[in-house]
Amino acid sequence: MSEFNNVTIVKKANVYFNGQVVSRTVMFDDGSSKTLGYMMPGEYSFDTQAAEVMEILAGKFDVLLPGASQWQSVSAGESFNVPANSTFQLKIHEATDYCCSYLS
Repeated sequence: MSEFNNVTIVKKANVYFNGQVVSRTVMFDDGSSKTLGYMMPGEYSFDTQAAEVMEILAGKFDVLLPGASQWQSVSAGESFNVPANSTFQLKIHEATDYCCSYLS
């Protein structure tokens, strides 16, 4: 899906790592939400509460998922799942545009 219809967008940005990662929250009528974001090259660690699916719209990076011992390469057109209540690490190689869907 290249666009979302009939949504509410939170105006205030979610800003992490001194502005190197920025996202906006999109809320749907059914109570679900997503974030649309952009990450600059660098290394980051994120904690999750809800399970999520990260869809990569543009860019390239490596991810170390919870319980994994090896980094996985991810690029535009790919996605991956992150379990709830976990931590994952990213090594962003080129500016990355993403959509994160939160699962309940």
